[in-house]
Amino acid sequence: MISVGDTLPGHTFMLRERGESSQPTTEDLFANKKVVMFAVPGAFTPTCSQAHLPGFVVNADDIKAKGVDSIICISVNDAFVMEAWGNASNAENLTMLADGDGEFSDAIGLAKQTGKFGGIRSLRYAMIVDNKVVTHLAVEEAGQFEVSSAEAILAAL
Repeated sequence: MISVGDTLPGHTFMLRERGESSQPTTEDLFANKKVVMFAVPGAFTPTCSQAHLPGFVVNADDIKAKGVDSIICISVNDAFVMEAWGNASNAENLTMLADGDGEFSDAIGLAKQTGKFGGIRSLRYAMIVDNKVVTHLAVEEAGQFEVSSAEAILAAL
C-alpha cells in the first residue's frame, strides 16, 4: 500500500467535464500542486452519495483556503458516471476522476475485490498530495467512514 512519503505512480486517467473528455496524467493533476484526493467504492452508492462526496462539496472553499489547489474525487467507475454523479451532487468545485479499470487503485495498493457485487473497487480513503508526494493518508476500515471525511482532512491540513 502507498504510504506517506511515497510518490504517486504515473498513470493516465479518464475525465469528463462539461461534456468534454480528456485523459489527464498524474503529472497533469498533481505536479507542482497541493491536492486533496479522496476515493469512494462507487458513485451513487449510499455512504458515498449521502456523506463522503457532500462533505467535500460543502467544505471545498475551506479546504482550498488552506492552500489546496484542487480536490479530486476518484472512483472505479467510468468517466461518464463520474461526470453524471458530480453534476447530480453539485460538485462543480471538485474534479470527478475516473479510474475505470481500477488500475490506479491497484497500483497504489488501495483496491479491493468485491466479486460479483461490483468487481474491483477502491477502498475508501483520503490523501493529501504535495507535488505528487503523499503527505497524509487516511484509509478507512471496512464499513467505516471517519478518517477520510472532509472534516478530518480539513483538520489534517
